[in-house]
Amino acid sequence: MSVTIREVAREASVSVATVSRVLNGKGPVHPETERRIRKAAKSLRYIPHGGARSLITRKTSTLGVLMPELYGEFFSELIRGIDVCARRAGYHLLVSSSHSDRAETEEMIRAMRGRVDGLVVLSPDVRPNVLKANLPEKFPVVLLNSAGGRGSFDCLNVDNFGGATAMVRHLIRLGHRRIAFIQGPTGNRDASERLRGYREALRAQNGGSFAPLELPGNFREESGYEASRKILELKPRPSAIFAANDSMAIGLLCAFQERGVQVPEDFAIAGFDDIPIARYITPPLTSVRVPISELGSQATQRLVEAIAAGPERARRQAMLPTTLVVRASCGENGRARSRRLASSGDG
Repeated sequence: MSVTIREVAREASVSVATVSRVLNGKGPVHPETERRIRKAAKSLRYIPHGGARSLITRKTSTLGVLMPELYGEFFSELIRGIDVCARRAGYHLLVSSSHSDRAETEEMIRAMRGRVDGLVVLSPDVRPNVLKANLPEKFPVVLLNSAGGRGSFDCLNVDNFGGATAMVRHLIRLGHRRIAFIQGPTGNRDASERLRGYREALRAQNGGSFAPLELPGNFREESGYEASRKILELKPRPSAIFAANDSMAIGLLCAFQERGVQVPEDFAIAGFDDIPIARYITPPLTSVRVPISELGSQATQRLVEAIAAGPERARRQAMLPTTLVVRASCGENGRARSRRLASSGDG
């Protein structure tokens, strides 16, 4: 049997209300009384009931995080940024994955209701009307890389379009005229914005004379690996390949190494996200750096501020800039160099 607050009160010879004030940090209590209560709680190994405490304070001290999946370095870096900021603000995390399934997404949102004080959502399948239907009115929510929600929710996006455009322009400046693109999953906003940037950069060159060459992908290493076979069968072959994320670019590099294809001598390769491993593979990968950990920490800070401000707060939108990071995989050797790409701020 677990120890109750009544037993702590009896051991310390005080009322239950006094024990509650001490353990919840509410109201003045004489220092000697507080010392006696904490000593009693420790000796009895009393653990406050989180559910009961939340009924009193109407706060759970927990933040919800909903993502499409938890696989890969991108999501681990994002969660790291969220966790550091949450712990600094005194919050725990409740993390769940929707597996990009709409029904499961709605189920996860409903499951978190009443268990968290606010919610960070990164999911291409979540629409504002779904959140409104499954959460209390004006519940604190921060959306990451979402197409909707302006005015209704705080939104924090990454300049995927600008980053992809800059990468294609860089490859063109290196002399590449036939540039292949390995796409991300259908319905994913990051993937669609990166594809749009690729197409726009090609269209803008010489009146659209650079034809797009698009291959299917799903953000997983194996789809980049599989793309290698199709690329080697193309006639004429592209001279550069831009993958919509680093994981696919790494899968492609692995397949080329197995087949004896030289990078960057035979193909220039570039990725997107600049996950930590990108700089350590051979050759080091040229990429568009997304401030992944910062994205998580900024989203969490906004959520903490929204919880503190209350339901009548103004909703904010912001765009995080990306950075072009040039390494040896695209044919430029030597020390890596980076260039921050312009992007809009708070809206």
